[in-house]
Amino acid sequence: MTKKLLTIARAVLVVAGVVIAVDCAVLMTADKINFGTVVPFLLGSAFVAHGIFWHAIRKFARQNPLRNRLWYALWLLFFIWLISFALFIFALQQQIKQSAQPVPEVAAIIVLGSGTVAGKPTPTLAKRLDTAAPLIKSQPEALALTSGGIGMGQTHSEANIMASYLHERHGIALERILQEGKSTSTAENLIYSQVILAAQGVSIKAPIAIVTSDFHTIRAAAIARHQGYQRPIMLASPTPLSIRYNAWFREYFAFVSGWLFGEY
Repeated sequence: MTKKLLTIARAVLVVAGVVIAVDCAVLMTADKINFGTVVPFLLGSAFVAHGIFWHAIRKFARQNPLRNRLWYALWLLFFIWLISFALFIFALQQQIKQSAQPVPEVAAIIVLGSGTVAGKPTPTLAKRLDTAAPLIKSQPEALALTSGGIGMGQTHSEANIMASYLHERHGIALERILQEGKSTSTAENLIYSQVILAAQGVSIKAPIAIVTSDFHTIRAAAIARHQGYQRPIMLASPTPLSIRYNAWFREYFAFVSGWLFGEY
């Protein structure tokens, strides 16, 4: 590698690492400490360290044959990971395209939570609700259910805040919206929603629309099927461009985490 290319590569590592690490650090300070934030934070930190201290790290590795082999092994693992990440993004794009198809008649519509700030939906959650509203209005016989528990520092459940948003912004009657206000994860969103659906006489074998962000559709669909939802129909809301690609990156690690912990 020429000196110029090495300089460019180091700069890319530092910039990418800082963006990843800072983003994940902000999320962790907001009580989002999980596999999907901790691992990318460590990876971003490693990028920054390699970009800044490349020569020192490389010199240290060369001083010992075992360390040198480990150095090359780690880079090999990195490129294997990069290929797996590319495959995940391809699969995600296919799921997003599938989610863009017209939604048939469903028995229920579940809107998954995504966080609130000061009693209001985050921009990402607002997109989910804006996407769900036309479907709720067009299928008045379908049960509408918002799902999300009480976040740190909040006094109302996310489900309640979501229902209020649908009522105030889209004119949907509060009586029409069922609320699942205990969950703290996607898996809990869907498992606790089953209890409410069963109480209303809706079987998870029936077609059920699940509304979530486009980047989240592949994992949410996998969790739903694992829990017994036989005909989940994913409805994808657009992710704001400012956070879209970072959300895809973090979702990869969240997907791996779900697989490791048996969510699907």
